[in-house]
Amino acid sequence: MGKKGTQIPVKEKFGDNIEYLIKELRIGKSFDVIHRPLEYGGLRFGMFLIDGFASANLLLLIMKEIEKRKPEDFGNSPIDKLFKTFIPHVEVNTSDDLEEVIAQILAGQTAVVVEGGKQVILIDSREYPIRSPQEPDIERVVRGPRDGFVETIVFNLALIRRRVRDRSLVMEYVQVGKRSKTDIALVYIDSIADPDNVKMLRNELEKISIDGIPMAEKTIEEFVFGRNYNPYPLVRYTERSDTSAVHLMEGHVLIVVDGSPSVMICPATYWHHLQHAEEYRQKPVIGIFLRWARFIAVLSSLFLIPLWYTYATNEQLLSDRWKFIGVEDQGEIGLIWQFIIAEVGIEILRMAAIHTPNALATALGIVSAIIIGDVAVEVGIFTHEVVLYVAVAAIGTFATPSYELSLANRLFRVFFLIMVALFKVPGLIIGITLWIMLLVVTKSMNTPFLYPFIPFNPRDFRIMLSRTPIPLNNTRAAILRPQDKTRQ
Repeated sequence: MGKKGTQIPVKEKFGDNIEYLIKELRIGKSFDVIHRPLEYGGLRFGMFLIDGFASANLLLLIMKEIEKRKPEDFGNSPIDKLFKTFIPHVEVNTSDDLEEVIAQILAGQTAVVVEGGKQVILIDSREYPIRSPQEPDIERVVRGPRDGFVETIVFNLALIRRRVRDRSLVMEYVQVGKRSKTDIALVYIDSIADPDNVKMLRNELEKISIDGIPMAEKTIEEFVFGRNYNPYPLVRYTERSDTSAVHLMEGHVLIVVDGSPSVMICPATYWHHLQHAEEYRQKPVIGIFLRWARFIAVLSSLFLIPLWYTYATNEQLLSDRWKFIGVEDQGEIGLIWQFIIAEVGIEILRMAAIHTPNALATALGIVSAIIIGDVAVEVGIFTHEVVLYVAVAAIGTFATPSYELSLANRLFRVFFLIMVALFKVPGLIIGITLWIMLLVVTKSMNTPFLYPFIPFNPRDFRIMLSRTPIPLNNTRAAILRPQDKTRQ
């Protein structure tokens, strides 16, 4: 049996080639893998295809065209005649390696073995099973396109190409997985992107050795970027083609994986995860307001509960004017356990909402938020203040554009809480210090995670804080090391 990396040359005997393909493709065992014997112009043909991928109309057209040919039409080189003249299709190729032929058949192409030929003809007759492009649920905008990515790599690349009609836009093909043979595209503008970043990603993708990547882009991230115990995402995910196009023009590199509607943007800093397309679909002043509202929401999701708990358990820190921040009645359960129970409850509610049919999801939220919350307060499990601050922090979590970043922030919120419970005020200071140190040492493809704050870059820091009008934003971020630094 052929393995990845080995080559099995096309044999001179037609029957040997057919026998090898029938054996390796398990013809007769797998009902969807088809072998169609044919005979035209005195030559024998063997057509191999996957039933669910092949376009019957295209193959019927090709068969009718070849059927018209007489023996003398093929001459001494039937492969050349078929490849250059007789097959009425654009995407046609040849291969002299039977292992490559098998890989392409399983990828959806149609292989034609010709008697007397030293090569096999490959016809891209695929009709992909896809859903229609729809606006991503977690990246909605009031103004803007509604065509999000789907699970088919060819259509995702077409959506990107539609928005970036640059001759230097490159889409490199890589195949990963000894058994899954998943198609991956490395997408970048070679006149802008840093060649070192492209080379680094290409090398890391080619080094991946695994039987398959069933979790698609998440598996790729773990192989390429590592740091599996750091909860913060080192790449940004998007399902919007316009967002992908913007990052390409800034000098980022995209990784597109077949079978996933999410595209990986590399590299990504902490602040990239806080950007949203809505900011650029409104006037700059409105965009600044939206960005700062989002910053406040993210800060609330991280620090509001630990800070309140610190003041509530250390009332001497509060002046008389701010005494209302504390809690009058702590209830039957300690505050720290109330917060932990509430955090676990919100996570359970989130998972329940994912697995609940859409028609019932709203009812589930109402029951959980109103009935359960109200009863929990009445029986003394929670105080009103705990319910209030947990709700505000949860809203801030859901307002974070990056789902991966929101999960990491939620984890550190619980960490800060535990540190305060164990060591009081010094615990909060130590926890925040450790958090900042983690972010400082974190890098995404040699790009500091906190740039442009650390290391500090005045221009990029100003652009990060405010939504700069597009006509004034005429240079690209220096940290990406773009070859073309100007945008205008």
